[in-house]
Amino acid sequence: MTEWSYTVRIWAIRKREYRKPYQLRWKVGAHPQSESFLTLGLAESRRAQLITAARDGEPFDVESGLPKSLLAKERDISWYEHACQYIEMKWDHSPAGTRRTLAEAMATVSPALVKDTKGMAEPRAVRAALYSWGFNKNRWKEEPPADVAKILDWFKRKSVPASALADRMRVRAALTALTKKLDGTTAAAGTIRRKRAIFHNSLAYAVDAGLLPENPLQHVQWKAPEQVEEEVDPACVPDPEQAAKLLEAVRDQSPRGRRLVAFFGCIYYAAARPAEVIGLKLQDCDLPRRGWGMLRFRETRPRSGTAWTDSGEAHDKRGLKHRPRKAVREVPIPPELVALLRWHVTAYGSAPDGRLFQTQRGGLIQDTGYGEVWAEARARALTPSQRKSSLAKRPYDLRHAATSTWLSSGVEPQLVAKRAGHSVAVLFRVYAKFLTDGDEAANAKISARLEQRA
Repeated sequence: MTEWSYTVRIWAIRKREYRKPYQLRWKVGAHPQSESFLTLGLAESRRAQLITAARDGEPFDVESGLPKSLLAKERDISWYEHACQYIEMKWDHSPAGTRRTLAEAMATVSPALVKDTKGMAEPRAVRAALYSWGFNKNRWKEEPPADVAKILDWFKRKSVPASALADRMRVRAALTALTKKLDGTTAAAGTIRRKRAIFHNSLAYAVDAGLLPENPLQHVQWKAPEQVEEEVDPACVPDPEQAAKLLEAVRDQSPRGRRLVAFFGCIYYAAARPAEVIGLKLQDCDLPRRGWGMLRFRETRPRSGTAWTDSGEAHDKRGLKHRPRKAVREVPIPPELVALLRWHVTAYGSAPDGRLFQTQRGGLIQDTGYGEVWAEARARALTPSQRKSSLAKRPYDLRHAATSTWLSSGVEPQLVAKRAGHSVAVLFRVYAKFLTDGDEAANAKISARLEQRA
C-alpha cells in the first residue's frame, strides 16, 4: 500500500565526476531520495517539478519520492497493455467459457479507446485479431500470422493511456461501442449488460493498479438496456406424445442415432442440460430393474474450443451451473429413462473414465454431431407445418418440455426447481406461462375453502 507524506525537503543540484554528473537530492519524510542526470537542464527541470508539486500541496510517495501526479505518469501504461494484464489476472481462475466472454468484451471496447483510427484495419479483422490472439492468453507464446501481428502492433502504438479513461467521454465512447455488433446493429440486452460488467471490472482493476484515481464508470450517466428474462415459448415445447415420437425418430434413423437416444432421453426425462449429460458417469446412475432410478449430476462439459481450455480439449470441465464446484444435483428418473439407460449400457458400455456417453471412437459427444441427429429426427417425426415452426427446434427444448411437464402435473415448484437446477425465482420467470394452467384448480380450492367458512 502506498504511503504518502507532505513533508518534503529539496536541496540544490550538485555536480560530481560521474557518467551522469548532475545529482538532485531531496527527502520525503525521513526517506532520502536522489536522481542523476546527464545535463544540468534535465536536473533543473525535475527539481522544478518537485518544487511545484510541493508548493501545490501534493502528497509525495515515500517509497519512490515522487509526487502523486508524477507517480501516476510513471506508472501509466496503454489501455491495450492494461487490458492484457486484466485478462492475465482473470485467466487462471476463469472457466473456458468465461475466458471467451472476457476476450470478446475487451475486443469490443478496445477499438474505441485509440488515439485516432488512421491505419486501423477493417472491423472484422480487428475483432478477430483481438479476440483470438490479443486477449487469448493461451496464444501469447505463439507467433501470430503476419496480418494479425500487424493489427496488434497497431493497437500497441495507438491505444490511449489507461489514465485517459478518467475522461468520462472516452468511457462513454467505449460504452457505445459495446452496444453494437459488427454489422452496426444493436446487440442483445443481455450481451450489452455482460460486456458492461466486464468493462466496469477492468476499470476497477485499473484503480487497484494505481492507473486511475477512481472508477469513472460510476459517474457516467448511461443506462444499459433492460434485460428481460425470456419466458419459454410454449410453441417450442413438445408435448409427451411429440417427445416420444422424436426419441423414436432418433433411435430409428442410424447407428449414431441409436447411440444417442438415451442421451436425448436424459435431457427430456431428467431435465438435464446437454453439457451435464456429456459429463454424466455410469457410477452416478442408479438403474434398478423395476421402478424409478436416480441420476446424480456432478459436472458439466461445455464446448468452449481448444484455444480457451487449459487441457487443449474442445470441452471444458466444470461444476454444475451456478453451483459450488463440488455440488451434486440428484434427479429421480422414471422407468422409461431407466430402461433406455440400461439398454445403452448393455449395447455400448462406458468410456474408460466412466462417462456414459461417448462417440464411436471414445471421444466426447459433440454438439454438431447430436445437432445433426436431432435435425433429422425433426424431419422424420414432425409434420411439414411443425417443421417450419419453432417446435422442438433445439435439443434444449426437451429440457423445457420436462420442466413444463412436471409443473403441469402439479409437482411443487420448489421441487421442480431443485430437480432442474434452477432457483425458484428463475423458474417462475422462465416458465410463468406453464404455471397459469393451474388457475382453475387453484380457484376451485379457494372456492371450496370459502364455502366451508360460509
